[in-house]
Amino acid sequence: MVKIENKRDLLDNAFSPQSRKAREIVLNAIEKALEAVDPKGIIKPKVNLTDNLLKVDNHIFDLSAFEKIFVVGGGKASGSMAEALEEILGDRVEEGLVVVPHGTASKHNTKRIKLHEAGHPIPDSDSVEGARRIINLVDQAGEKDLIICLISGGGSSLMTLPRIEIDLHDKQKMTEMLLKSGANIREINTIRKHISEFKGGLLAKKAYPATIISLIISDVIGDLLDVIASGPTFPDSTTFQDAISILKNYGLWEKSPKTIRKVLRKGEKGLISETPKSGEEAFKKVYNSIIGNNRLACSAAINYLRQSGLNTLFLTSFMEGEARDIGFMLAALTREVITSGNPVSTPAAIITGGETTVTVTGKGIGGRNQEIVLGAALRISGTEKAVIASISTDGIDGPTDAAGALVDGDTLTRSSELNMNPIEYLRNNDSYSFFSRLNNLIFTGPTGTNVNDLSIVIVL
Repeated sequence: MVKIENKRDLLDNAFSPQSRKAREIVLNAIEKALEAVDPKGIIKPKVNLTDNLLKVDNHIFDLSAFEKIFVVGGGKASGSMAEALEEILGDRVEEGLVVVPHGTASKHNTKRIKLHEAGHPIPDSDSVEGARRIINLVDQAGEKDLIICLISGGGSSLMTLPRIEIDLHDKQKMTEMLLKSGANIREINTIRKHISEFKGGLLAKKAYPATIISLIISDVIGDLLDVIASGPTFPDSTTFQDAISILKNYGLWEKSPKTIRKVLRKGEKGLISETPKSGEEAFKKVYNSIIGNNRLACSAAINYLRQSGLNTLFLTSFMEGEARDIGFMLAALTREVITSGNPVSTPAAIITGGETTVTVTGKGIGGRNQEIVLGAALRISGTEKAVIASISTDGIDGPTDAAGALVDGDTLTRSSELNMNPIEYLRNNDSYSFFSRLNNLIFTGPTGTNVNDLSIVIVL
């Protein structure tokens, strides 16, 4: 079970008994949310084996009809998913390979499914090797074989196989540019799919005519199957022209590596085949099932908060936009609750889920959740009964070791005492340094799951 590692410090750091109580409530709610999206806890109720009948959601598969079962996939949650699936299927698994982030394989106990470590959020040579090994494995599968794909957020980076004209260095440079551009995950993955030999339904095409069951934990707003891990087993709805337009919209086209521009231009002209689309033969034997998502985490937080006696409002699981602007909005909601009791009366909790973006212009270090609450801190100074916290459910907010951070009405007072100007920290995208000095970062370590972000406002 995932716990907040520095929970005691965060509680002791409160400036008043009311703030401490609000902090305790919000931190407990975060832990409940993370517990609810634990991959092993998710997969076992969704996947049931009785004799030879494998039930996945509303689909039933007679395993006696298959000669071999292969397991492949990748993502931040895929290690736990592999462990849970192997406990269900046991020796029925012929062979498997799942790609997990560096440093996490030893946390999972699998025998027949090998765990291959690779880079995230920037792909590395191990990402390429992992994707190649998956392709080699599915190439062995025939018409009477079953492939179970375990897919979760982070898979786009962990399973990387650039088109032959593109080297890894160019793919890495493109990824870094996109992550700093403010582009959302749909836009980023549109580019990734069109410079890949693996994503955008291509894994399903290479595995055909085998049957595929994809078990998917979503880290994408709206659970878009062609976006999660760049949709390796789902028809792609985007085009080469879309990819070019996105790069131009963010001013990245001329800055992009020449090899990538060359591939996209050739694709636009029809000289390179498009990613596979809906209706193609390769998808007739593919079953994609969402088994966990952001709404599941939000619901667990809501249930805990209600049981704790708070009036709750689940605002949305579709929250997106510039992180600091979302922070301003959450602060505005907080002040409205305090002033008028709208949109929910005190004691109140407001929960939002989704994934914001940060357009990086500074040289500091931080993550979107830390930037959300830094923005919020600017607008809730002086409030006595409010706390706002925001975390990434994978436990890694941006390129940092923090899951997120929290703020209250005393945050700016304390920063002023340390001669820290929060506006300058925000301008420099240096939220991590700001909250590190205040001891307001939230640490969970890698959680082994990934269902977007969670922000909670508490007003007592």
